[in-house]
Amino acid sequence: MQSPRERSEARPRAGWMVMGERGRPSALDVCRVLAVFLSLFPSVSLQCKILKCNSEFWASTSRSGPEEEFCTALRAYNACVRRTARTCRGDLAYHSAQHGIEDLMGQHNCSKEGPTSQPRAHTPLPPPPPPLQPDSQERSDGPEVCHYERSLSRGAAPPNYTHCGFFGDPHLRTFGDDFQTCKVEGAWPLIHNKYLSVQVTNTPVVPGSLATATSKLTIIFKNFQECVDQKMYHAETDELPAAFADGSKNGGDRHGANALRVVEKVPGQHVEIQAKYIGTTIVVRQVGRYLTFAVRMPEEVVNSVEEGDDQDLYLCLHGCPANQRIDLRHLKARAAEAQGAGRTRAGGEGAPRGFTRQAAAAKCKERLPVEDLYFHSCVFDLLSSGDINFTMAAYYALEDVKMLHSNSKRYHLFEGDALMSGAGRRGGGSLPLLLLSVLAALLWVEC
Repeated sequence: MQSPRERSEARPRAGWMVMGERGRPSALDVCRVLAVFLSLFPSVSLQCKILKCNSEFWASTSRSGPEEEFCTALRAYNACVRRTARTCRGDLAYHSAQHGIEDLMGQHNCSKEGPTSQPRAHTPLPPPPPPLQPDSQERSDGPEVCHYERSLSRGAAPPNYTHCGFFGDPHLRTFGDDFQTCKVEGAWPLIHNKYLSVQVTNTPVVPGSLATATSKLTIIFKNFQECVDQKMYHAETDELPAAFADGSKNGGDRHGANALRVVEKVPGQHVEIQAKYIGTTIVVRQVGRYLTFAVRMPEEVVNSVEEGDDQDLYLCLHGCPANQRIDLRHLKARAAEAQGAGRTRAGGEGAPRGFTRQAAAAKCKERLPVEDLYFHSCVFDLLSSGDINFTMAAYYALEDVKMLHSNSKRYHLFEGDALMSGAGRRGGGSLPLLLLSVLAALLWVEC
């Protein structure tokens, strides 16, 4: 049995391209790569809605059927792409989709003229035959390499699991248990390693405010040995799918495909993605108008950096850049001043006037009785947005910690923890210099 390091080195280098027979990409592959391209460069899709056309097409063709039905869905796909012409003209992704459709038309002998159907992406599929129980199914068709803990060498120490969470407007808990409140407007990467990538897009909660919240989330699972094909999960406000972007709910057609699964817990509100081949569980929720993210991941997977990759910007690993952080203590002081001046906002002018600090604290106390950083983040969110849904966002973030974090003593974090961790980071680089200075002074005195 291979050790985790051996299997990591032995696996083929995961790429973004999904190649067809003899290494030549088919039209279907071009469309899949297009979807990945859009997830990596979300600015492309802010106005250009080509990704929505792709998702609807793959959902409508996820089950095999007569060639005539495929051609009908393909014509509907073509019509959807044409409707994006004004906003997508000059866009590389848009033109790639056009060429992909032409290739598929030729391969399947589809006529451009004929009936079109509106893809029914949200229509539930007929129930499949009752499957075997997950455990017995994994034993029967899932090799050990596709189950992280089973693949560890006999006698090896149990893996150390870490947690990262991202919620509210927005608050970040890193793999190292640092708790930060950040601006990070636009697209930002949370995680990127040999096995998967996670990226969020944050939009302002209130015009002119520093506070933002997550409106889009993209997760890409890279292909891995005989376990899973490359898969993409994409969610955005009011669209929390119970499947990957290609309409599937597992890792594809490989022998250990069930080692990657999407499980819908509450329709439209709570989805869990289980990636057993890397010992990882991801929780995605929609609370109010915004998304939350939480993950449990082995430390070995967290640190599986691609060769030559600089991970400084990956928020779950290193936190938000210093110029993107918001000091909650400073904003609480500003909130008190604003309240005294007749305003009720933590972030500046023009905010909602729905909560005083006392009212916000009382509302947060209903769900978060412990005055930890989750409680304080809840108060900040209510003051800066006036949106009561942020109370539940903080509550669910803490519930996800209790489910995913491996150390029950670290569920709650307090302001003193944040100050100490920040001081440790700031002082870590200066300590050697301080010691050298003291040593130099002692030598000077002796001489």
